[in-house]
Amino acid sequence: MSAKNLLVELFVEELPPKALKKLGEVFAQSLAQSLKTQGLAPEAAAVTAYASPRRLAAHVTDVLAVAADKPVVQKLMPVVVGLDAAGNATPALLKKLAALGADASVVPSLRRENDGKAEVLYYDSLAKGAALAEGLQKALEAALAALPIPKVMSYQLQDGWTSVNFVRPAHRLVALHGSELVPLAILGLTSGNTTLGHRFEAAKEVVTFADADSYADTLKRDGAVIASFAERRAEIVRQLEAAAAKAGPNLKPIEDEALLDEVTALVERPNVLIGKFEAEFLAVPQECLILTMKANQKYFPLLDASGKLTNQFLVVSNIAPADPSAVIGGNERVVRPRLADAKFFFDQDRKKTLESRVLGLAKVVYHNKLGTQGERVQRVCAIAKAIGQQLGGDALALQAEQAALLAKADLLTDMVGEFPELQGIMGRYYALHDGLSADIADAIEDHYKPRFAGDSLPRGNVGTVVALADKLETLVGLFGIGQIPTGDKDPFALRRHALGVIRMLAEGDLALPLSDLLAGAAATFVQVEGFKAANEALADFIYDRLAGSLREQGYSAQEVDAVVSQRPQRLGDIPKRLAAVRAFAALPEAEALAAANKRVGNILKKVEGGVAAKIDSALLQEAAEVALAQALAEVKPAADAAFAKGDYAASLQSLAALKAPVDTFFNDVMVNAEDPALRANRLGLLATLHLAMNQVADISKLSA
Repeated sequence: MSAKNLLVELFVEELPPKALKKLGEVFAQSLAQSLKTQGLAPEAAAVTAYASPRRLAAHVTDVLAVAADKPVVQKLMPVVVGLDAAGNATPALLKKLAALGADASVVPSLRRENDGKAEVLYYDSLAKGAALAEGLQKALEAALAALPIPKVMSYQLQDGWTSVNFVRPAHRLVALHGSELVPLAILGLTSGNTTLGHRFEAAKEVVTFADADSYADTLKRDGAVIASFAERRAEIVRQLEAAAAKAGPNLKPIEDEALLDEVTALVERPNVLIGKFEAEFLAVPQECLILTMKANQKYFPLLDASGKLTNQFLVVSNIAPADPSAVIGGNERVVRPRLADAKFFFDQDRKKTLESRVLGLAKVVYHNKLGTQGERVQRVCAIAKAIGQQLGGDALALQAEQAALLAKADLLTDMVGEFPELQGIMGRYYALHDGLSADIADAIEDHYKPRFAGDSLPRGNVGTVVALADKLETLVGLFGIGQIPTGDKDPFALRRHALGVIRMLAEGDLALPLSDLLAGAAATFVQVEGFKAANEALADFIYDRLAGSLREQGYSAQEVDAVVSQRPQRLGDIPKRLAAVRAFAALPEAEALAAANKRVGNILKKVEGGVAAKIDSALLQEAAEVALAQALAEVKPAADAAFAKGDYAASLQSLAALKAPVDTFFNDVMVNAEDPALRANRLGLLATLHLAMNQVADISKLSA
């Protein structure tokens, strides 16, 4: 049976631009998968997704007109139930066969087979393969149902009575198998071989497709539409680079993948043009100008070689007139009021100092159970002051407290009110305008960092302290009122805050024990009604995030578990501990010691009330236990000294000398002796061994 390529297109009104890429991918993949499941397309069939502002389409190779028949095996019932003594079908068997579309004529051909319990009747038949029209109808319905549409529209069809629901009103449907039309009906449409092209620049009013394979070329030629999202995106990138080079030497458009995807979803045939605005607007912080151009106008600002904004921008137009001056002029007129607004906000905001705005935070609700932003600021100040005192004495404590006091003040500015994304950034500009030091100004901007995975850390000590304080206040406060992330729900981005704390402590190698930080932060909430410190749960949450982060960095699950299970308080030590574990694991004695450590841990867990790590040398009777105690007495001081100096690799590697005495001990000594005193002393010996072996990491986790 010959196979042909298939093309399906749904032509609609303008689709949501931020969702278009995903809609196109899901439409094509869902359609193709349904065809494969029905046997109409092979698993190796190539699938090409098309998505433009007004269409979703899919091209699937090697689609059959009729799927191959499939053998079907139906288990019926035990022979003793289905056949009487004479071998005739019982009423129960006839009823079962009728339900399957068969009758008594098939009884002689029923297969008998023992299923391990009894002899059972089986009915072997062939299921007729689905015809393409029927299978594609099913696939199309499944593809539309699978589309990630957050909100559908309800609209009436042309008869004026029937209503249908879809993301946007649909107007045409194309379905071609090779050059043959596949009859389909959906959303009040019947399939054909025609569509509409570009609203203004199509060469033909109606675009007609000769076959499935000519879809993209015909649409580009006759409809002035680049159907492929990826191809259209690449064309925009090419034109942006060319236009930037034309605009001036060393200029480049701002890099923004999300903006590029959105603009790709807004145009059918891109045409990049160069616009300008008055240079006087460059006196406004460039972050404000860039944001308003990107967010409101979908422009690509042009930057110079040093990353500084110029007064030129790129527009991705959907039309290509012979004289583009009207289009350029229109865009320049539209952007000017936006930039003027930004300049007005900036000028107005600088008329008040940040410090004068702090009192206003008392009127801004932070959380209905945790109070206002003003109350939150006081807590952050207290936490920052304490951390600053630990890391840098009075000077750093004073700077951190001042920066923390002002860090949220820009929330009350007009600029941040218009562009919330600029919080912190504008605070830095206003702090410098107020005459504050660069350390304080940088800390105001940086206290939000890291904002996302891979983001930079705060630039200086003041910023690090305030960022830590801000994130700890958020984590401790929200955990204390039961707002703990569950599943994929994390409305307050607590996972991101936890990773930020981890990164600052670990990468900065800060001498700040995690438990002390959590306890200090919790102490600032004593006046909050209903707050109940959940430091243990929060510590578990942070260590879970830490373990996940380390695994993503390439450490093995065993290495990570060995270190993190010990809950080291100084997170800056963790890279050194991991390196030590990796070096230890390479030793020939490592596997035996890890297994022995696991065995010791299991023995000690079974002892009610715990075991004190004490050894009475007078009670050491067996030669093996004497030898182990002597080996411990020699190894432990060296291991402890190396651990105290932070030389974790030396501390772990010194344990290699214990392999032989540990092996002999377990071969020759009965730990659970009948004599209680002997038993307690041997358990104390094992407890001492366990402590010595697990200072750096729980090496039992390395045991297979």
